[in-house]
Amino acid sequence: MFKSKKLATLTSVLLVIGLLVTGCGTSNNQAAAPQEMKMSWNPGAEPKTLDPQMSNGIPEAIMEMALFEGITRLDQNNQPQNALAEDIKVSDDGLKYTIKLKDSKFSNGDPVTANDFKASWMHALNPEAAAEYAYQLFYIKNGEAYNAKKVKAEDVGIKVVDDKNLEITLENPTPYFKALLAFPTYYPVDEKVVKATKDWNTKAETFVGNGPYKMQSWSHNDKMVLVKNDNYWDIKSVKITELTFNLVEDAKAALTAFEAGQLDGTDNIPVSDIERLRTAGVLKTSPYLGTYYYRFNVTKKPFNDVKVRQALALAIDRKSLIDNVLKGGQTPAYAFTPGGIPDAQAGKEFRTVGGDYFKEDLAKAKQLLAEAGYPDGKGFPEVSILYNTNGNHNVLAQAIQDMWSKNLGIKVTLTGQEWKVYQQSEQSLQYDIARAGWIGDYIDPMTFMDMMVTDGGNNQTGFSNAAYDKAIDIAKKSGDPTVRMQSMHDAEKILMNEMPVMPIYFYTNNFVSKDNVKGLLQSPLGFIDFKTAYLEKK
Repeated sequence: MFKSKKLATLTSVLLVIGLLVTGCGTSNNQAAAPQEMKMSWNPGAEPKTLDPQMSNGIPEAIMEMALFEGITRLDQNNQPQNALAEDIKVSDDGLKYTIKLKDSKFSNGDPVTANDFKASWMHALNPEAAAEYAYQLFYIKNGEAYNAKKVKAEDVGIKVVDDKNLEITLENPTPYFKALLAFPTYYPVDEKVVKATKDWNTKAETFVGNGPYKMQSWSHNDKMVLVKNDNYWDIKSVKITELTFNLVEDAKAALTAFEAGQLDGTDNIPVSDIERLRTAGVLKTSPYLGTYYYRFNVTKKPFNDVKVRQALALAIDRKSLIDNVLKGGQTPAYAFTPGGIPDAQAGKEFRTVGGDYFKEDLAKAKQLLAEAGYPDGKGFPEVSILYNTNGNHNVLAQAIQDMWSKNLGIKVTLTGQEWKVYQQSEQSLQYDIARAGWIGDYIDPMTFMDMMVTDGGNNQTGFSNAAYDKAIDIAKKSGDPTVRMQSMHDAEKILMNEMPVMPIYFYTNNFVSKDNVKGLLQSPLGFIDFKTAYLEKK
């Protein structure tokens, strides 16, 4: 899913749930007024964009999930269920999806049509748009070729039959395509609004979606207030009347507010408070399909040398970082793809079959650094670790900075940037080393593997390897589960040998919340779905 973030990338997400329930009294001759139910939730950052075709971060995805609806929507078991689709028929060869749409409307009353879907997807694929998640539509026939300016728009496998019927032709059978249809990049936006207002997604007055909620107000860098969308096709399932997203990045402040009774929950817990909350029996944990890692900018010295990248990866103690710094029950990562994803053989996981690709080895790290021309760190240039300022990234960066200094004799500085600036720095390769996190977009290894292909929108390292690209291509084209999985194992081995990314740990989601928060779907993919959320009466 996105950078964590999803995008994320992937980054940690801050969940804050506030409570305000009011009821109106009735008399014998007066009907009861609708009951208000208000929640407040904090994604931890001002969104980079709320155009679903252009966003790639977890905070944005959570907001968009409240504001938009796709052809499918993930249920409590992370399985895709029909949402705007009345019916989905798949051809015997798995290449053609024929979709009949429900009657539904955007929040402004405009009907949602098949053409809105096509226009939105073509916008993401348009090479001029430079959408980081364009590759999520490369499963569609000629989607990648159009993005590379090799074919015309009419050659892309998206056909509008009429307002309510859409045909999608894929390049290859894709077993998880229905799950992809629930992904934000596949959401429809109102084509009329996009044509009329260039910056439609930047202010409440012009924002139009088609999800459970609609935007009422947006005070940038402060809060965004949503209300129940009266035009939503499944409004009977929506219980919250007002949902507020607080756009602040300070996890400590959120926890303080929670403990003061001002907020109902947060899932971005300061590391300094984890042990105390666990001891008090307040800390809760849920699964999270994600990897926390550092990117190396391989286009710059000294990180254009694989031996330098390998040396740094071998010279940190991941277990010590988890036990003494993070304290959140994370798992040391010695590969890129986390556990929890099935392999080809029933009952086996991709991570278990693939195993670990490296282990910490300080002697080997020193040897590699010397072979790269920096014995005991001598002559190694001063480099910087880039991180976003929300969350606990600075604490971890300080610990890694210290380990590299003591173990390898190299000097590393730290650079913190607010979320939007940090994302821009990564995308433009304006960094030496950058913290990153990736949460799966769907439950398949491909969600971690295809982002690292040459010029991939979320590669953001400058890494390019023909053998890696070929392995991913084989996996995407094969309908044989055994061939698919083996090709992705081959790709991961190449990735870990080349080390453009340095895995640090596999995520867990630690959070606190009041017991009356119900119906909130917290997915291991990083999504938090408020469609069916409600507050239980105490």
